Amino acid sequence: MIENNWNNLLADEFKKAYFISLADFIKTKYKETTVYPNYNNIFNALNKTDYDDVKVVILGQDPYHGLNEAHGLSFSVCKGVKRPPSLTNIFKELENDLGIKREENDLSDWALQGVLLLNAVLTVEKDKPLSHRGKGWEIFTDAIIKKLSDREKPIVFILWGNYARSKKDIIKKHHYIIESVHPSPLSANRGFFGSKPFSKTNEYLKKEGIKEIEW
Repeated sequence: MIENNWNNLLADEFKKAYFISLADFIKTKYKETTVYPNYNNIFNALNKTDYDDVKVVILGQDPYHGLNEAHGLSFSVCKGVKRPPSLTNIFKELENDLGIKREENDLSDWALQGVLLLNAVLTVEKDKPLSHRGKGWEIFTDAIIKKLSDREKPIVFILWGNYARSKKDIIKKHHYIIESVHPSPLSANRGFFGSKPFSKTNEYLKKEGIKEIEW
């Protein structure tokens, strides 16, 4: 469960019919089949990055669906697991952008610095991408984005790919949006490489007097 300010902020969502139905669906699926991430890690992104601590949001679509990959943070994988292609491309851009050669695939250190690594859909069945799309998670995570958008203190929203970019409509204008195509091998060469999201984020945070991220 959620163990910080998010719990109070989202209390009304938990009582809504869609979320009660979603919770029943999820509990059943975890009993009947293999679902990722581990049940205790579903809300990992919120637990690691409290509402008041959010500086940056990196929005993903749904968790990795391979064995032991997902652990509740968008684009991040558990320690010791092979690096997925999208994360490989993210790290290539990080090195090209800031000269940082990152080895660790678990992005928890980003989360603890205020980078909310949020997927729009928080669960997925093994080897079935987007299998839990349209079950209610999107309503819940849109509510999270709206709560962040309502904050006066500016946030950097990093939107990679068409799905993430579709969320621009619920982000208020005083926040800073960085967008490009998705880091997937299918699209990375069409505008992700060279987009410099990491340096742009830190330049903006510095300008706003907010501590920069150690990527």
